[in-house]
Amino acid sequence: MKFEHTSVLYEEVLEQMKINPAGIYVDGTLGGAGHAEGVVRRLKKNGRLIGIDQDADAIRAAEERLRPWQSQVTIVKGNYREMGSILKDLSIPQVDGILLDLGVSSFQLDTKERGFTYREEDAPLDMRMDQSRELTAERVVNEYPEDAIFQILRDYGEERFAKSIARNIRIAREEKPIKTTGELVQIIRSAMPMKAQKGGGHPAKRTFQAIRIEVNQELTVLSDSIDEMIDLLKDGGRLSIITFHSLEDRIVKEAFARNEHPCTCPSNFPVCVCGRKPKGFAVNKKPILPGETEQEENPRSKSAKLRIFEKDVKF
Repeated sequence: MKFEHTSVLYEEVLEQMKINPAGIYVDGTLGGAGHAEGVVRRLKKNGRLIGIDQDADAIRAAEERLRPWQSQVTIVKGNYREMGSILKDLSIPQVDGILLDLGVSSFQLDTKERGFTYREEDAPLDMRMDQSRELTAERVVNEYPEDAIFQILRDYGEERFAKSIARNIRIAREEKPIKTTGELVQIIRSAMPMKAQKGGGHPAKRTFQAIRIEVNQELTVLSDSIDEMIDLLKDGGRLSIITFHSLEDRIVKEAFARNEHPCTCPSNFPVCVCGRKPKGFAVNKKPILPGETEQEENPRSKSAKLRIFEKDVKF
């Protein structure tokens, strides 16, 4: 299956990155290289793009798509949390811009063997972004204690019926291992009242989101990476992050605020004594959202939010 993905907020991202044609840019979630191609097209011969992705299928697709600019592009298989060490290995101390698009690609969703979608009845429970890793959705569902599954569904999926779903998962796996997405969907349905299954999207959506986040440690990686990525920016460089659900957006918003207002001194102190200095500022106080046309043409863009932080050592 061809790796396809429609890059959300494409024009908005490229505009907000304020691309320097001679600059160095990092796409930390390269995917099918839609945004990356837009960046490299705006670079001169002395500009450079570093692409990072943990999905081998994405790497292959990106290499093909970016082949015309291969002298300016370096693609690395890895997680964006490793960005500091990746750039160090490339002898790059700082960059002009960094982009993260945290969405699951259309390819990953539409390739049933990857196990990301709740719409395929016979798909294996996988959900790994990096298929070389050991933890899969099947292991989470069959090996995690009931209480741990409940907490994952509650915290990562904000699922109202987390307790009953976790209980039904435990009961079902006592009879036989849960192997497919279809089996899991039926268990989720059995734990929810019929009224709750009508409207508001697919009843398994929140549970699948929660398990995927656990398998890939998405929120932990994001939370642990933002400060370092800001440090990797040159003065005036921008970090652009596209999120797709409230948990991600909250982490980004709070991290940007922390780096803009790091002082921990009590408000009644006349001067700062903690020594924490701002690293820059959030460019947009409210997130940039897709327009109506994009939402109509690409329904998967509806939940996308773009936030930008600009490094400013004089701020």
